[in-house]
Amino acid sequence: MYQGFSYSNQQTFFQKLRSIDYILLISIFLIGLISMAAMYSTDGGEVLYHTKNHVLRFSIFFFFMIILSFINIKYWHALSYLFYITVLGLLIWASLYGVTASGSKRWINLYFINLQPSEFMKIAIIVCFAKYYHRVQITNVNKILNILFPFTILVIPIFLVVSQPDLGTSVLIAISGIIVLWLAGINIKYFVFSSLLFVVSAPFVISFLKPYQKLRILTFFNPDRDPLGAGYQIIQSKIAVGSGGIYGKGFLKGTQGYLEFLPEKHTDFIFTLFSEEFGFIGSVILLIIYAVLIYRTIKIGTESRSFFGRLFCYGFASSIFVYVAVNMCMVLGLLPIVGSPLPIMSYGGSSMLATMIGFSIVMSAKIYNRQLIS
Repeated sequence: MYQGFSYSNQQTFFQKLRSIDYILLISIFLIGLISMAAMYSTDGGEVLYHTKNHVLRFSIFFFFMIILSFINIKYWHALSYLFYITVLGLLIWASLYGVTASGSKRWINLYFINLQPSEFMKIAIIVCFAKYYHRVQITNVNKILNILFPFTILVIPIFLVVSQPDLGTSVLIAISGIIVLWLAGINIKYFVFSSLLFVVSAPFVISFLKPYQKLRILTFFNPDRDPLGAGYQIIQSKIAVGSGGIYGKGFLKGTQGYLEFLPEKHTDFIFTLFSEEFGFIGSVILLIIYAVLIYRTIKIGTESRSFFGRLFCYGFASSIFVYVAVNMCMVLGLLPIVGSPLPIMSYGGSSMLATMIGFSIVMSAKIYNRQLIS
């Protein structure tokens, strides 16, 4: 945990270039290319609004990620709390003065992009926890103060995101934080106790949910109760995935997507459109690329000499796994619809930018893997 000395690893620019994990970089780029093709399909085989924006954003953010990768990991460590406080301030601003869309006030209009601070909080929580536990001795991890302080850091943004309201993102932020706490060495008994407390308080929590959120939960258990209303999305999604078969219908030949049966096909349901066109084999290939991406992130964490870099990589890899699993389970009807984008694939500037920032920290941990942080 605590490292009481620092190591300055002087590298030339070309040495840093050789230190980049090119397998990880290629994996990110491949998912970006697949997402561009999928976005082109959502626009009906034309370069329209969604395709233009998505290609432009990915190109800029991918280049931005590479540039940020050369920032020494010790600076990411030094700025961790400031990053968290900044994102928390943006969350408060969005909750009070943000742009309202679809009944939620969660965006800040920056003219060139509608910024969604809750997406950046997914990264900020991991960075903040990684810094906090970096200086905590392993024998002191389970002291009450070292549990209550991170718990408070986690609960505040969750409360703000729920109030927007955005239940899905708040759940993902909570899961990201809990995973990092477990990886930091928190005793399993605290998670068991928290789970029991959640189960007991579930009826009380449900009473505060918005009507549409309750309807989503009920629809998850029985989509056929309202096939033309609340259950429409999930029914059409499962039809699209099933109709893709083994090999898919072919690029730009998906009927559910092309004939506009699929709502939100460019965002949360992008995997549905992709699966219909490229089938089971295409879906497996996409999953393999995500698996490689997650594996390389974990490997970089394993090789990092700083506990901060190691814990961030493990936490971020786990979060990417959760985001991918939740999105795919959601579109297959295995989880309620919670509004969870598929990393890099889904349309949305804030989600993609936050993900790229996360990968830039991972890449920094790789380039400066010999760096010890005091």
